[in-house]
Amino acid sequence: MKQFFATLRKYIRMSDKALITAALACSVISCIMLYSIAANDLPLKCDMSTFRTQLAASLLGLVIVVVLSIIDYNRIVRLWWIYAPAAIGLVLLTFTGLGYRRSGADDQAWLEIGGFYLQPSELLKLAFILTFAFHLSRVEEHMNDLPQMLLLCLHAAVPLGLVAMQGDYGTAIVFGVIFMAQLMSARIALRYIIAAVIAIPTACIAAWNFLLSDMHKNRILVLIHPGTDPENLEYQQDMGLSALASGGIFGKGLSGESYVTVPEMHNDFIYAYVGQSWGIIGSLLVLLLLTYICLKVLTDSVGSKNLQGRYICIGTFAMIFAHCLMNIGMVLKVMPVIGIPLPFLSAGGTAVVCMYTAVGIVNSTRCHNERKYRIFYDAEPD
Repeated sequence: MKQFFATLRKYIRMSDKALITAALACSVISCIMLYSIAANDLPLKCDMSTFRTQLAASLLGLVIVVVLSIIDYNRIVRLWWIYAPAAIGLVLLTFTGLGYRRSGADDQAWLEIGGFYLQPSELLKLAFILTFAFHLSRVEEHMNDLPQMLLLCLHAAVPLGLVAMQGDYGTAIVFGVIFMAQLMSARIALRYIIAAVIAIPTACIAAWNFLLSDMHKNRILVLIHPGTDPENLEYQQDMGLSALASGGIFGKGLSGESYVTVPEMHNDFIYAYVGQSWGIIGSLLVLLLLTYICLKVLTDSVGSKNLQGRYICIGTFAMIFAHCLMNIGMVLKVMPVIGIPLPFLSAGGTAVVCMYTAVGIVNSTRCHNERKYRIFYDAEPD
């Protein structure tokens, strides 16, 4: 028992308490916002059950952080043969009768199981970060050989292609950002970077002509030519900007009248409600917290004891950063509406739990960055 408490004290000392606290602060803000939306009975798809789900997901996420933090991340990575096929299998189920399309969404990316809704692509993102980090760490010395580079690209193409087939282009972009960030951190040869820069315009043209629907194209075009949308696809972003600006410096508070209602304000546009209820002060607070989380994950990559840990941290940073950039960009009307939640804040049990799972694995890379501090000693060589 004495050894257990000694180990627990080491775990607490080695944990990234600032990172965990910042994530929890975002969850507290999220629960306050969702409770306010439900209590004010705004005409949105948010009620007290949404608040309770978010609270439960956040508490479950915290438990997962603790559990994963005390397990050596190298052990977690080596179980790829369990969680990677499981994540891919769940995504494939969305193409069956179990697949569910949310009201107002243009992608079938959910599973309806026993009254609960699961978004498998969130699990697939975690699986990809771990498996790609494992892949890179194993071929790092030879990754610039053409056969190895083709295999790495194929590794990324599988999950990216699956979510694109669902119609979830926002998540597909997140996979692309994770792939590029992890690859760039692995000393990729300059010739591949030049080849990618040359290929990107061609890929964008091909996507525009053969992949994107007219609705997706119009969402991009209205950003270039505001006010020219006959289908009023700008409505959500215009209302989001109006809500964000209506809060002024200190906001309207959490209860009252004259709120600007925005479709999906509890989910993808929750940042607009933060600005409306807490003003510029609240908006900046959330922005600072999310920036701090990104920077902490990035700095934890520096302290990782091996390449595998560093790649995991880089991948997690890329995932959180991409979500923040695209979500807040949607609200500010500088990016198209693409259905990406704001980390730790947007309503969504699967997304919240998966974000905390990522934080737990990042914290494991910190808790186990020296052999003498490993909570569960791993006698196998890394």
